[in-house]
Amino acid sequence: MEDHSDRDKILSLLAEKARIKQAVSEHAGQGFDLIKDTLKQLADELRPRVAKIQKSIPVEYSLKGDAEVEFSLAGDTIVFLLHSNIFTFDPSHEIWKLSYIKEDVSRAFCGQIYVYNFLSDSLKFFRSNDAGYLVARIFINKDGHYFVEGKRQLGFLYNDLANDVFDAAQAQRVAESAILYCLDFDPFTPPYDQVGVVSVQDVLESSLRSKIATGKRLGFKFQADSDMF
Repeated sequence: MEDHSDRDKILSLLAEKARIKQAVSEHAGQGFDLIKDTLKQLADELRPRVAKIQKSIPVEYSLKGDAEVEFSLAGDTIVFLLHSNIFTFDPSHEIWKLSYIKEDVSRAFCGQIYVYNFLSDSLKFFRSNDAGYLVARIFINKDGHYFVEGKRQLGFLYNDLANDVFDAAQAQRVAESAILYCLDFDPFTPPYDQVGVVSVQDVLESSLRSKIATGKRLGFKFQADSDMF
């Protein structure tokens, strides 16, 4: 008689994982929608107020598809990107020490929203050699609970996975904290030797400006700016 026990286990595990990941995906998508709403409202509110300070300072909100949104203020563009996959954590991660997770390990499956900081001119002038920096990762689980790994206040203000639910108020707090960090994170001029030599081919083939790599901390150890994750 054919033994179907392994096949049954495969189907059972597949059904359970699919259920968990579907719940996580829904909550992560809802969280991303809240961020989009927050950024649009913030852009609409700030635009006339910033214009009173200086009309030439841009305040822009731009959707780049269902899973990517850009918020630009002055010389900074902050990109929020919803990852399409669901993840859990390696065995050494601190999350496994939480009683909230020990009670139900499926709570450790999370969707991720990445937050990147670029110089606005890097995108405007298509400077493909320029660098952007990961500012934060927002993790949202099947219960809609969340925590953030990130720079400075982003890394310690939003780290109560057991109790914090990613609602509209939390989306606003996290988004505004990310924007504040990016505005306060000023660009350093790259080390002299890094930009001291260019080839004739670079000049002949395209704009020299696009060949000179630029980033807020390009050529420096970005991690030294503050504790990272």
